[in-house]
Amino acid sequence: MKPEELHLRAEAERTKQQGMGCRLICCAGTGCLSSGSKPVMEGLKKALTENGLESKAQVVGTGCMGLCSRGPLVRVARQGHPDRLFSDIKKENVAPLFDDFIKPILTDGRAPATTPALEPHVLSLDQPFFTRQVRVVLENAGRIDPVSVDEYLAHEGYQAALKVLCEMTPEQVIQEVFRSGLRGRGGGGYPTGTKWKFTREAEGNAKFIICNGDEGDPGAYMDRSVLEGDPHSVIEGMLIGGYAIGATQGYFYIRAEYQLAVERVEQAIRQAKRAGLLGKNILDTGFDFNLEVRLGAGAFVCGEETALIASIEGRRGTPSPRPPYPSIKGLWDGPSCINNVETLAAIPRIVRKGAEWFSSIGTERSKGTKVFALTGKVVNSGLVEVPMGITLRELVMDIGGGSASGKPIKAVQSGGPSGGVIPARLFNTPVSYEHLIALGSIMGSGGLIVMEEGDSMVDIAKFYLGFCVDESCGKCAPCRIGGKHMLTLLEKISAGEGNEDDIVQLRRVARAMQVASLCGLGQTAPNPVLSTLEYFRDEYHELLQPVG
Repeated sequence: MKPEELHLRAEAERTKQQGMGCRLICCAGTGCLSSGSKPVMEGLKKALTENGLESKAQVVGTGCMGLCSRGPLVRVARQGHPDRLFSDIKKENVAPLFDDFIKPILTDGRAPATTPALEPHVLSLDQPFFTRQVRVVLENAGRIDPVSVDEYLAHEGYQAALKVLCEMTPEQVIQEVFRSGLRGRGGGGYPTGTKWKFTREAEGNAKFIICNGDEGDPGAYMDRSVLEGDPHSVIEGMLIGGYAIGATQGYFYIRAEYQLAVERVEQAIRQAKRAGLLGKNILDTGFDFNLEVRLGAGAFVCGEETALIASIEGRRGTPSPRPPYPSIKGLWDGPSCINNVETLAAIPRIVRKGAEWFSSIGTERSKGTKVFALTGKVVNSGLVEVPMGITLRELVMDIGGGSASGKPIKAVQSGGPSGGVIPARLFNTPVSYEHLIALGSIMGSGGLIVMEEGDSMVDIAKFYLGFCVDESCGKCAPCRIGGKHMLTLLEKISAGEGNEDDIVQLRRVARAMQVASLCGLGQTAPNPVLSTLEYFRDEYHELLQPVG
């Protein structure tokens, strides 16, 4: 495909959509599919056909719309009119939705003022869950068909790649990413531009860029949703990254359990190849770049960079000592850049809108937005994207809607097994890398689990530590032995058989693991224990045997 053909194809799709007039957008992410959105889509298509209205509306399956607790979701989008969003739409709701709302629009051109049968399903788009978000990575989520390259093109897709390949040097691309302040969204928070620079400057004939989609934190589904809902944005990010670092080959490493994400990424890769956006001489610029998918080995530790590389190479997924870092010696000993799904999805937006635009969002040291999977004891459980610097209180109470049961919110757990528990009294803390670390937690990949009064913090610590013990690769003694020892102490305390010496032992072993473990799994596994000891020490003491 030549550059002019890219523009023509995008314009043709925009004209097609404008001519259709009305789009019936149905969430077809994993969450809504599991709740029955497929029969809803089929029912809407059937209703259009039976009423001879198939030329006036288009039924579109999309990725996650965000409000997962209220799915399946259906959005009615018309040119020149505000969108209308309906929740909890099951197969039996299709008839009233079509007859009472959609059919009058398609036949009379106006939406009914009242629809009594649909009132329980009407969602206001003016509520804080929607209005307080700033959607950068998720700008296409819930709006486009994720397996249509033409729809992606119609929403400025691959324009950033065109700009990079035709107008910018690799060094200019890296400098733009560096100036944006983008940091790795997989949890480490390392400056993306710096990582690209090191890989670019490393010696090696074959260089690689890898998308880390091995999301394994309990309660986390941010990367899965991006891959399911907007795979072309990640492909475009990898294409730009490959050009910047000097790589002609990239790999998606995706958790094998994410079957729908794998299917949609593979389909998007095939579409991009047919369109000339992957392969030889991309956009007639002389740049060659290819992508392949590799499935995760079912181990949480394979999300660690060196273990991930080992898994792609067909070896057992265990971490290796660093240095050398992957940017110097990585996949098949070649310089390799590993970026998280969300990081790569942000790249096209940064290139298209500029580093200054992205860096204007967020805080001084934490730029841009962050996608969170907001789950647990909260009203609005789902996928949200918020500007860095928003407070935990705004995120949980305003966007999340507060407690689902009416009980007081007690704490949130951020960062998954590597993170910590933050009590409600500290909810005025801004969400940023530096602020969460100061509280004994981390940003992590974006899992945020809300807990209420009555939830045991000792049980929470025990759950996460048990997860890390199960997922430890066993290669290094501090993690293998230390984690098991800490879990034994927690179980002893939880059973009411512990004493103050056990608390001392927990802290001592935790510090040893933090200092001596080989990789991030062992180094951060004690965080949930240490943070609950810090903020909820009384719950531990209530379980200890009385002295004497």
